[in-house]
Amino acid sequence: MTRIYAILATVVLAVGLGAMWLMTRGGSDDKFAQCRSSQIAGGTAAIGGPFELINAKGETVTDKDVITEPSLIYFGYTFCPDVCPLDTARNAEAVDLLAERGYSVTPIFISIDPDRDTPEAVGDFAYNLHEKMIGLTGTPEQVKAASKAYKTYYKAQDKSDEYYLVDHSTFTYLVTPQDGFLEFFKRDDTAEQMAETVACFVDQSAE
Repeated sequence: MTRIYAILATVVLAVGLGAMWLMTRGGSDDKFAQCRSSQIAGGTAAIGGPFELINAKGETVTDKDVITEPSLIYFGYTFCPDVCPLDTARNAEAVDLLAERGYSVTPIFISIDPDRDTPEAVGDFAYNLHEKMIGLTGTPEQVKAASKAYKTYYKAQDKSDEYYLVDHSTFTYLVTPQDGFLEFFKRDDTAEQMAETVACFVDQSAE
């Protein structure tokens, strides 16, 4: 049932994103049109926005503090048995591929399991995946607000079980300080595909 819920959540989110594209598409005015693989008018869609979370040092930070360059944002949790480690490792690989080409990109991991994911836990998780990765957690209210801003889904299973799982969407979001949300990546996108797309957006942003 867990995977069914996760699939349904992904379908619902994808439909919602598509609907926003239909309502807000930028047409020929979209300078990033040639870079898009999804049918989302990233800069004009209502995805992303301000958030306030807690970093690995226990400091309260905002989106402006952490999104200081092109960034790949992923919502997951450190107790995740398979999906999150694979997705975030893929994101880290994409960041390294981009670095080889001269692009500096920050991977960001936002926990959707604040009850278990302490600042230290998200910090260790992030650093073990990539030295540049920023791990963020927060109060349940802070996490909910950040998730709502990026239109993500998450729902914890029975918390009476110490090893409970959390159903959640698995998109990775490309965000820049200048243009905000630009694109999202699905689980089946490879690190190489992500690197190509991110490079395109960064190049177009600089023009």
